[in-house]
Amino acid sequence: MTADPEFAIQTHGLSKRYGRVDALSDLSLGVPSGTIYGFLGPNGAGKTTTIRMLLGFVRPSSGTARVLGHDCWRDGVAARSRLGYLVAGDALYPDMTGAALLDFAAALSGQPPTAQLHLLNALELGGNALDRRLGTYSKGMRQKLALVAAMQHDPEILILDEPTDGLDPLIQRTFEEVVRALRDRGRTVFMSSHDLPEVERLCETVAIVRDGRLLTEESISDLQRRHRREAVVVFREMPTVDLSTIAGVATSRVDGRRAVLAIEGEIVPLLRALASFDIVDLLLPPPRLEDIFLGFYGPEELGVLDGQSPLGAPVPPDLAGAIR
Repeated sequence: MTADPEFAIQTHGLSKRYGRVDALSDLSLGVPSGTIYGFLGPNGAGKTTTIRMLLGFVRPSSGTARVLGHDCWRDGVAARSRLGYLVAGDALYPDMTGAALLDFAAALSGQPPTAQLHLLNALELGGNALDRRLGTYSKGMRQKLALVAAMQHDPEILILDEPTDGLDPLIQRTFEEVVRALRDRGRTVFMSSHDLPEVERLCETVAIVRDGRLLTEESISDLQRRHRREAVVVFREMPTVDLSTIAGVATSRVDGRRAVLAIEGEIVPLLRALASFDIVDLLLPPPRLEDIFLGFYGPEELGVLDGQSPLGAPVPPDLAGAIR
């Protein structure tokens, strides 16, 4: 594969096998420079395996991966030299102080931590906390520190795996502002997250993987245009006609005078049909990324429960270590 300067990250036919388990199969991606790119799928889809190969920590069984034109395995040192990676908060050294951990991370990067003070202030991680051992930190504090360590040297590419895990909502929104500012300065952010509303707010393009294979790589706006959307209609008197017979209406649920309609394709046939009824209210929100995922996977396959993220399906314990 020839490197394309328009892409910060490229993979071609990237595959990884652990014995008889295919953790990743024939993954080909192109992440444009200066974008926020979402890499999504349920647990066991191959996301973490892909990230480990981009970092040069795992050797591909076949195919190639490049970061800023450098082969991630053969030229891993050069690939990682302009990259920042979010280490899981629970993997940080508990006996280190926060300040010592940031110094250690800066030494590993080989770059001065020019953005450290700004990030500490933005994420509200004060000086007193930096003097404490990490073993005394809460989960949210460890996550903040890990984010600062990943971004403090202002890397050209930032790879984030579950970046807001443990953060409170206000800090989460501040983090999103920081990531957008990086994008506006030409940096590239490659992020995997189970928080679909966050992905929808931040990412311009997403890749969706399932069982180690790429399902789609599209812009958020294109995904929303292509997939089923939902209309909520409140009638003054519920019509006797079967609403699911209207062109483009895939299914309908009726509760009193309120109908919820799943729409595929153009909305115009529905609007024409509704014009003949006495309507009190009509709500046509854009498709949510969560609904699009359900369209790709289905609730039974994902193990969706009330209040549970559709990406949180468990992996059998004997395979979890191999295919995360």
